[in-house]
Amino acid sequence: QVQLVESGGGLVQAGRSLRLSCDASGSIISINTITMAWYRQAPGKQRDQVAVIFRSGATYYVDSVKGRFTISRDNAKNTMYLQMNSLKPEDTGVYYCKADFRSADYWGQGTQVTVSS
Repeated sequence: QVQLVESGGGLVQAGRSLRLSCDASGSIISINTITMAWYRQAPGKQRDQVAVIFRSGATYYVDSVKGRFTISRDNAKNTMYLQMNSLKPEDTGVYYCKADFRSADYWGQGTQVTVSS
């Protein structure tokens, strides 16, 4: 079993920054052995992938956040981060972290990010 806990969300003005964290625990020995990702679900919309960090350390970003968001991880802390800069109102939503572990997907409970204009 894997437990994921997100934190760091909040209400910010457009143009400001937030850093989200996702703490992993349970059967995962080290998060650098798995692929993890951040997803976002805006009100009334489906949950969409925002950024991915692969086991190799390579990263992927959806076009709408390229150049503004940075995904990273601290292997010693088993924590993944999402640094979000130059936030826009359209970045508003619940942010979830996901871990691909032993052919199963594990999700956190989500953290709310609200960007005011």
